Amino acid sequence: MLDVMDRKLLALLQRDANLSVAEIGDRIGLSATPCWRRLKRLEEEGYIERRVALVNRDKVGLPVTAFVSIRTNQHDDEWLDAFMNAAAKLPEIVEIYDVSGETDYLMKVVVADIESLNRVCKTLVRAVKVADISSAFVLDQLKYTTELPLEKTNLPDTSWKSRRSNGHAGKTNGTAITAKGAGLRRNQI
Repeated sequence: MLDVMDRKLLALLQRDANLSVAEIGDRIGLSATPCWRRLKRLEEEGYIERRVALVNRDKVGLPVTAFVSIRTNQHDDEWLDAFMNAAAKLPEIVEIYDVSGETDYLMKVVVADIESLNRVCKTLVRAVKVADISSAFVLDQLKYTTELPLEKTNLPDTSWKSRRSNGHAGKTNGTAITAKGAGLRRNQI
């Protein structure tokens, strides 16, 4: 379960995954060791999937982004497996979504030019039968972020302050949490 400190930590990492544990701790009000423990727990529990570098598409020669819509008349596991296997062999397809509406699947494709997009689409159509395939090219990217709006989530606050104000007297899962000076001390019960 995420608490307020976890959310602050995740928000910082979403902006800059290169921050040291000490820098993160300073910014959220924790010393390095408790901050490191939180970071490890968030990784182990799957809140942090991985840390990556965001590469500038234009600088590496991939200026064209297109959204490709796929419609199919086949909705069985065999077709989906063939589709996903074909898509896995095409690194230009960076995202695939199963969507509602008239389209069955929506893909984000990043390529060097329109000829490359045409090659990707033809390769996919040769691999699986589709009822319709259409593309929409991005003319201008108006907003792009990888940051999730963590402050908008309705997760309960499980911080020690919240537990104390809710009548739990600082006890949680066999651990007493007491405030001492500016820090926290955890004592096993």
